[in-house]
Amino acid sequence: MKRYKKLGVLLVVLVVASAVTLGVIKYQEKKEEIQNSDEVILEISPDAVQTLSWTYDSNTFSFHRDGDWVYDQDEAFPVDGQKMETLLEPFSSFGVSFVIENVEDYAQYGLEEPVCTIDLTTDQDSYQITLGSYSTMDEKRYVSIGDGNVYLVSNDPLEEYDAVLSDLIQNDKMPGMDDVTSIQFSGAQNYGIYYQENSAHTYCADDVYFVQGQDLPLSTTRTEGYLNTMRFLSLTNYVNYKVTEEELADYGLDNPDLTVTVAYTQEDPEGNETDGTVTLSVGRSQEQKEQAQKAEEGTDVSAYVRIGDSSIIYEITGTDYESLLAASYDDLRHQEVFSGDMTQVYQVDVALDGETYTLTATQGDENTTWSYGGEEVDGTDFQNALTALTASRFTDQAPEGGEEVSLTLYLDNENFPTVKMTLYRQDGTYCLAQVDGESVCLVERSAVVNLTEAINAIVLG
Repeated sequence: MKRYKKLGVLLVVLVVASAVTLGVIKYQEKKEEIQNSDEVILEISPDAVQTLSWTYDSNTFSFHRDGDWVYDQDEAFPVDGQKMETLLEPFSSFGVSFVIENVEDYAQYGLEEPVCTIDLTTDQDSYQITLGSYSTMDEKRYVSIGDGNVYLVSNDPLEEYDAVLSDLIQNDKMPGMDDVTSIQFSGAQNYGIYYQENSAHTYCADDVYFVQGQDLPLSTTRTEGYLNTMRFLSLTNYVNYKVTEEELADYGLDNPDLTVTVAYTQEDPEGNETDGTVTLSVGRSQEQKEQAQKAEEGTDVSAYVRIGDSSIIYEITGTDYESLLAASYDDLRHQEVFSGDMTQVYQVDVALDGETYTLTATQGDENTTWSYGGEEVDGTDFQNALTALTASRFTDQAPEGGEEVSLTLYLDNENFPTVKMTLYRQDGTYCLAQVDGESVCLVERSAVVNLTEAINAIVLG
């Protein structure tokens, strides 16, 4: 019997609770009316805004306009004006999806203690926008502008206002350097490069970069690759935005490891060609240099760069540092023993094992046809082996061993009618390559063996 009485009491409690809940719901529906809306609740021109500040995640940022935007906490901070416009753009036409009227309990929307509070002023008005909870059901943010309503907005301002100070700096930018006319190195390397098309100083038609004063050709691919390292250098991780002359030593930039100055031409917005230059200084602090000396292979020890006389110092990766320091003549020159175009070759005289052989080449639309002794032969392996001879290390040392093979290439080139390549045995691993009587580099002996085997396959049938 007691059991039934207890169940009866619970039933009464459930009925009363349900009635109370229903009453609350009805009361809330009466007090707070939720409606669909396509209303634009703010229209503030970004150009009219004179001050902007916001608090998010315990951080407060304040800016005012004085011609350009100024950071209130430090007027030396170089503010990115475009980023400020991006921050203001949502409020130029701030539309909503839902409006909740007659709000009394802001806490349920996360607006009692907002996630983010944004204040801005124009010459005539001031505004405060508070951002509350995010409705995962509607995928929208609750927002208040102080008019007694709560709004659900599709375009969440927090996507922009979760910025940190480093997001707001006006970083330096490397120019495109589309038409480079010269490159000058000082520091770890001290020489210059000039640009010239159709030069008489090379037999490679693609060569356009040459060492100043010596007219030595450089690899266009490797030189452009170096310039691309500069073009696409990440200038985002600043470590000091108002460096002093005294502080440059802290970054190894009072006496940089390398300074690179690039001169170029570019088109202005009107289509006129103008000249420009950019200087990049690269350095490591003493601490970083000590770390690099002790670091195990593969350890990335960072470094610093500066653009021109900029007040901003950026940290870069050790990989970028090594790529920028790889600027010597040997780094940028052709790595192939023969760097010319094989389509220019019409004859090759070969000296091998005391015998001399002549191969001829006829250039077709797509392929080269090789002949020996008046008969067509398959010269694919020979051609591949010849072009595969690349430098393992550049050197000007004299030959130490005997001659392995010598080739004289006859070119359809009025400035370089012939190129003579001689390969000497150096040791079990390397051969010394001479070009036109001058030692150039060591190449792997296995590559030379491949070449001699390809020649024997032709001449011995």
